[in-house]
Amino acid sequence: MENYLLRYRKTLFLLGIGSILAILAYLCLFMNMNYAAYFLSLRVPKVLVMVIVAFAIGGASIVFQSIIQNTIVTPCLLGMNSLYSLIHTGVVFFLGSGSVLIANANVSFAIDVVLMGIIATVIYSYLFRKTKHNVLYVLLTGTILTTLFTSIQTTLTRIMDPNEYDSLLASLVASFNNINTNIILFSVLLMGAVVFFLRKELGLLDVISLGKTQAINLGVDYDKTIRRLLLGVTLFIAIATALVGPISFLGLIIANLSREVFKTYRHSYLILGSCLIGTIILIAGQILVEHVYNFSMPISCIYYCRWRNLLLIFIDATKESIKMINKKTDEKI
Repeated sequence: MENYLLRYRKTLFLLGIGSILAILAYLCLFMNMNYAAYFLSLRVPKVLVMVIVAFAIGGASIVFQSIIQNTIVTPCLLGMNSLYSLIHTGVVFFLGSGSVLIANANVSFAIDVVLMGIIATVIYSYLFRKTKHNVLYVLLTGTILTTLFTSIQTTLTRIMDPNEYDSLLASLVASFNNINTNIILFSVLLMGAVVFFLRKELGLLDVISLGKTQAINLGVDYDKTIRRLLLGVTLFIAIATALVGPISFLGLIIANLSREVFKTYRHSYLILGSCLIGTIILIAGQILVEHVYNFSMPISCIYYCRWRNLLLIFIDATKESIKMINKKTDEKI
């Protein structure tokens, strides 16, 4: 066991070094030293936000997978991405793009976090009470809410003024090009407050991952713990989404990479590993977008296109495997 722990610590150390090197590479690559102060004033906020987003999505993804007891789910199934798009579309549609709720980045961030937090808390708290804390209903409800929010948002965009839609479009995809530096510190403090508030529940994740029956037998208040952890996941995703916009599939990628690297039940390694891997991937992706392709495509488009294709391949492979299993079963019969 000690050998495994030592290996995991070395791996965390290497990932930490990799994250630092990625940060330095982004800050220093292709920089004219005569204008270093100007370049750094643009790049440092981006790096800080990428680290915040990586820690928010990486940590939330590991916790969410442990709650659901499934490693191929992602917190975007809660419907927060669709809700974010619906909020922005609704504000532009009813109040216009010149509204203070859109023009003022601080107010916009606060509205996003508060509305997403309140709506998710009300819906899932009610759902837990009605279903006796059956977490599988979370996935079903999240899928339904995603479809509902997306349908409403699509309807509003179809009847919206084209000029208003052009101003809205930039906020509906994740981008690190327009960072509001005024909310970076507030985001860090809010995430720190959530972690402090849930410190006891986070310490029980190793037991929670054993399953509901085992956790209850070991003295864990399972229902209360799951409810509070799910609230924390929702707030973390709300913060990340409000900062840069919705990033699909990132949580699924980095959480499963962390589980492959750290084949352990200890969530302290899994969560920190997921956060560091997320930092490296986000910064590497931003370097690729800005300096290799030399354009300002939102980074979420790259992740979506790449992992959408891989997901389709995975689905096709799964279907073929099921067909082969059914065929062998029929032959035996």
